[in-house]
Amino acid sequence: MEAFKLASKQIDARLVLLGNFATDDPEGEEIFHSLCACRNERILILTSGDDTALVNALQTRAAVVLQKSVREGFGLTVAEAMWKGTPVIGGNVGGIRYQIENGVNVFLVSSIDEAAKRMVELIADKKLRDEMGSKARDTVRKNFLLTRYLEQYVDLFAEL
Repeated sequence: MEAFKLASKQIDARLVLLGNFATDDPEGEEIFHSLCACRNERILILTSGDDTALVNALQTRAAVVLQKSVREGFGLTVAEAMWKGTPVIGGNVGGIRYQIENGVNVFLVSSIDEAAKRMVELIADKKLRDEMGSKARDTVRKNFLLTRYLEQYVDLFAEL
């Protein structure tokens, strides 16, 4: 939220937050309400995170997908957006580091200021967005699709 507020001083953009808070998260409801308090004409909060068609549409049409986790295993949101050719700004943590080649297929960030800077950079430069989106899709195709794992199994059996 803070990164978007910084970025929106330099670019005309909309932030769409999509998801549900975990009912077993003791802080989830409080965080959700604090986010709702930030809602305005440029910040939309949608709670239909289980609506796969909506998720697909947003990831496909977004200029940028931001996954600024502080802890994360394999970021499914990151891989989904990359597969759709949408550039991602991801937190420099956990499994996201292994999905993103910083500055090549998308960006890794460690701070609010970095996230805001990368948002401005990508939203302002369509050519960069398209180039990174294309490289992101190639990364998923080469590294994360089931066909890659099948090929590795076949190679393993051939070696045996």
